[in-house]
Amino acid sequence: MPLLEVTDAQRARQFRDVAARLYQDYSYYIAPLDDEIEAVFDPKRNPNFDHGEAIRWILTDENGVVLGRVAAFINHATPQADSTLPTGGMGFFECIDNQEVANQLFDACKQWLAARGMAAMDGPINFGERDRFWGLLVSGFTEPNYGMFYHPAYYQQLFENYGFKVYFKQYTYHRRVAEPLHPSFHRTAERFARELPAYRFAHATLRDPEQLARDFLHVYNLAWANHSGVNPMTLDKARKLVEQMRPVMDPRLLWFAYHNDEPVAFFVSLPELNQIFKHVGRRLNLWGKLRFLWEKRRFERRQPRKMFGVIFGVVPEHQGKGVESAMLVHAQQAFMDIGYTDIEMNWIGDFNPRMMAVTRSIGARIYKTHITYRKLFDENRPFERCPIIR
Repeated sequence: MPLLEVTDAQRARQFRDVAARLYQDYSYYIAPLDDEIEAVFDPKRNPNFDHGEAIRWILTDENGVVLGRVAAFINHATPQADSTLPTGGMGFFECIDNQEVANQLFDACKQWLAARGMAAMDGPINFGERDRFWGLLVSGFTEPNYGMFYHPAYYQQLFENYGFKVYFKQYTYHRRVAEPLHPSFHRTAERFARELPAYRFAHATLRDPEQLARDFLHVYNLAWANHSGVNPMTLDKARKLVEQMRPVMDPRLLWFAYHNDEPVAFFVSLPELNQIFKHVGRRLNLWGKLRFLWEKRRFERRQPRKMFGVIFGVVPEHQGKGVESAMLVHAQQAFMDIGYTDIEMNWIGDFNPRMMAVTRSIGARIYKTHITYRKLFDENRPFERCPIIR
């Protein structure tokens, strides 16, 4: 079974196309955009190549039929929870139901990473941020949210039979938007309005994208950047995120809490784009863009309408005061007023019990589970799960 490095356009196309063939009988599968996959492996578009490297392969049979694919990467800028365990990544794994084929793909990643000084590999993950293409779906085999892969159930055994162990679980929570919040949330919101006028709650606007980028950056870096594996964000990157999201953004889904005009919390959501892209396809060429605009208008009139919770955070100094409760009371009414019926909140790690508790407190329940696995190259070394955030 030849293992071929992806070095030209033909193999890149084979790398992308294998998923569509493997999933042709999976009704819930929604393909990611081809261009977004290619952007991960393009040094001109992925800034992680400035301090890292990546490689990808396809595995074929003797007739040239692709049996699987995989990628490996090292990001030297990613904070390491344990300095004695340099860890690389593997991802974009797709494979027929065959352990021998899977093992050959995993071995390629392991050998490439070990040759570059790595002692472990996490996977399946992304050569980029955790907000997309991260984790293996093991429960909740429904339509994937935008930026997340769908996986067949047999992938779990392929990983675990090879020796991958659970490093952490990632949960996607679901709730009906109109489901009432606990009365304590409303009491907290009333208390803020009555006793704490220094706080205010408002959704974003697109009139000042620079201020939106700065507000997002401020909360993100204070609330998230100290977490294991999360890099601080630059203002330039925040600006690019806002610019990238503008064509699909509904600013009424981006809520902030302010204290004396300083942003201290956010709850950032988007329209669930896969509910649009599943009608568009993998290629966002001219026809694809026109189809996207048409489907976007249909989505805005459609019921039910799903929104996608991207990120939630509170600046540490303002945690424990009920800021998030008051913000969500204001946000919920706005969500209902503009016609959203369901929300899925993606990527809440089991290493973050406080965030899990907050999510449960608003009546959301686990809907999907992804796993980020870790494979230690020294099998005699004791395995440790991801540290819990206290």
